Order: sequence, then structure tokens, then C-alpha cells
Amino acid sequence: MLVDLKLGKLKHQDIGQMDTYVRLYDEQRKGEDDNPTIGLVLCSEKSEAIVKYSVLAEQKQLFAAKYLPYLPTEQELKQELERERAQALLKLQK
Repeated sequence: MLVDLKLGKLKHQDIGQMDTYVRLYDEQRKGEDDNPTIGLVLCSEKSEAIVKYSVLAEQKQLFAAKYLPYLPTEQELKQELERERAQALLKLQK
């Protein structure tokens, strides 16, 4: 799984960028017997957090239920985004 954190609003180009990361990872690092690579783009805008998954169209069907036991919940992701956003804002204010 590849993860990208975006501060601000999710843009279409962010999804395209993640697809590029997934392609590069698959070409350079992924083993033949590995599961499909998942790209996860996390975005935070003010008090909202958006979670967006990106899987390349030519990939075989992805069974999300297989991965859910290993992923944080949406609420946990939102809390982590808010924590990271607050820390980033503190650094910018210094």
C-alpha cells in the first residue's frame, strides 16, 4: 500500500499522481506473487478529512474486505489527519 498525504482539497491530478506512483512501484518493486498495489490518498481541508482509494483500471478485481482487517477505520484516519494538520500548522506559524 502506498500512502500520500495532501493538505488541502483533493484534486483530480492527485489521483493521477497516485496512479503514477502505483505504476512505478509495480514496475520496480512488486513481486509476481504480491497482491495488487493499493494507492491511498489522504486529504485534509479545514475540519474535513476525505479518504480516496486509487486502483489502476487494468488491475484484477480488488477485494477490499480482504484488506479491511489491516486498515485503520475511517474515523482513525480522520483523527490522524487532523493531528498531522495541526502539527503542520504549528510548524508554519513558527
